[in-house]
Amino acid sequence: MAVFVEYTEPVWRGMNMRDLKVDEAYIVVKSQYDEPAYLYSRSEECYTCPYSYVKPMHNFMFKLNVARGWEFKVYDRDASDHGMLCNDTICNSVCELYAPTTLLQEFGVYNFTLRQNGSCELVTDKTGVDVNLSLASVCLLVTLVLAAIRMSWCAWRSYSFMSEAAVNATATNETVTPVQPSKRMRSLDAFRGMAIVLMIFVNSGGGGYWWIEHAPWNGLHLADVVFPSFLWIMGVCIPISVKSQMARGTPKARICRRIVWRSFKLFAIGVCLNSINGPQMSNLRIMGVLQRFAVAYLVCGLVHTLFVQRDYLMPQIAWKRALCDMILLRAEFLVMLTLIAIYLALIFGLPVPDCPSGYLGPGGKHHNAQYPNCTGGANGYIDRVILGNAHIYQHPTAKYVYGAQAFDPEGVFGCLLTVVQAFLGVLAGVIILVHTAWSARIQRWLYWSLGLALLGGMLCFFSIEDGPIPINKNLWSLSFVLVTSALAFFMLTILYYVIDVRRWWAGFPFVESGMNAIVMYVGHTVMHKMLPWHWRIGPMNTHFILLLESTWNTLLWVAIALYLDSVKFYYSL
Repeated sequence: MAVFVEYTEPVWRGMNMRDLKVDEAYIVVKSQYDEPAYLYSRSEECYTCPYSYVKPMHNFMFKLNVARGWEFKVYDRDASDHGMLCNDTICNSVCELYAPTTLLQEFGVYNFTLRQNGSCELVTDKTGVDVNLSLASVCLLVTLVLAAIRMSWCAWRSYSFMSEAAVNATATNETVTPVQPSKRMRSLDAFRGMAIVLMIFVNSGGGGYWWIEHAPWNGLHLADVVFPSFLWIMGVCIPISVKSQMARGTPKARICRRIVWRSFKLFAIGVCLNSINGPQMSNLRIMGVLQRFAVAYLVCGLVHTLFVQRDYLMPQIAWKRALCDMILLRAEFLVMLTLIAIYLALIFGLPVPDCPSGYLGPGGKHHNAQYPNCTGGANGYIDRVILGNAHIYQHPTAKYVYGAQAFDPEGVFGCLLTVVQAFLGVLAGVIILVHTAWSARIQRWLYWSLGLALLGGMLCFFSIEDGPIPINKNLWSLSFVLVTSALAFFMLTILYYVIDVRRWWAGFPFVESGMNAIVMYVGHTVMHKMLPWHWRIGPMNTHFILLLESTWNTLLWVAIALYLDSVKFYYSL
């Protein structure tokens, strides 16, 4: 029963346990100290922030989100009444205590006691629940559901194919012959399908788990790899599409017109989706996910089309043959290095009013609130100048953790390195065209994966907060581009080997989802608050019920993709 409701006692020592939300617990504060004392707290998620004032150290109780660990300090004065932030230089610390996530659990009750001698302790009064049990339960349930769908799907498709083939053979007195397998890379569709399925799951709430959602600022959570993977996959498809069109005799000018028209449609759809809650032009958000796709596709598509060679012969010299993909893309490499140089020059050299040079933080309470209005540094400043504060994203994750101002994680300035991300996908696509042997493709992809991962790791000193350029999806930092591209190279390598080379797995159901990714993305955005995709039952205050709702919505869109595949409906812009 605890797995399904995640708590058993409705009341504990007079406290309403059903009043707690996901990841919340009760902290009961008791003081035996004779002098005035005041409790302050700070989440480990915002460890560079100042401590926040809670209450005087009299007996009281409060709710605390325990998804992350907490630091507690008791000071001898309340500096908040004077407009100051209490720290060790202003106030005298009575005691301090760190409570890790291994101690604090959802729906637990914890007694925080300040002893008479000035020491403090945190004792578990009621043990919380293990939120991983809900995740394991839903994963098992999804596995069983997908297995049942797979068996039904195979049986239905086999029956449909044999019935249609038998009718045709009877009508024409011909023998039924098996269909030749397609030469299309199923691993690429599977990768795209994984990305869109994960995106829908994340946008549906991801069950309320912090490590699934986007990182507040620096760092890399599961949700942070979805968008860059999409961009990278789009880049992979560009050289394949351009070569296919040129092989049919399509002029470069016509290919360029198609790229411009498709980019325009992507951008327009993205702006329309931003108005889903009402087209108020005074605060309409201009940029977004599809807009970033449009810009990256426009630049990478045009650059590759203009510089690509119609015919290419493999060099006979060994070192040239080893670097043939880079030689083919030498002009494009120069364009991308130029974009990187412009990006770095602006973020580290552009003067931003009232902000230090090269600031890459979230502003707000970050760095003890020294730079509250510097969210994103030059990145945020340029977006606010170009778009205006009213036309950028108003609810970034950093706003709720650091108290940051409005900031657009898909703004204008970040498009510079978004283009670079897509270009690294172009490189993977050229490797597919140049190297026909599967072993050569895998070798090249792994080389690039390792090289990009090491370079990205060096830029951030292989840590979350250190290094000259931390991994940051909000800023679309250079280290973020390199590390996520390295993951994409590695992921495609694994999928290609398993699906296309060894054929151990057909890619179900992600191949079918990937072939209608734009339908799934637009559809789940438009239907976000509608039945039967989304529903709410009761308080929705457990991970289990949130996971069920997110998983239901995701599986429903997967089922729609399977149906579209069964009727041979595939839509792309």
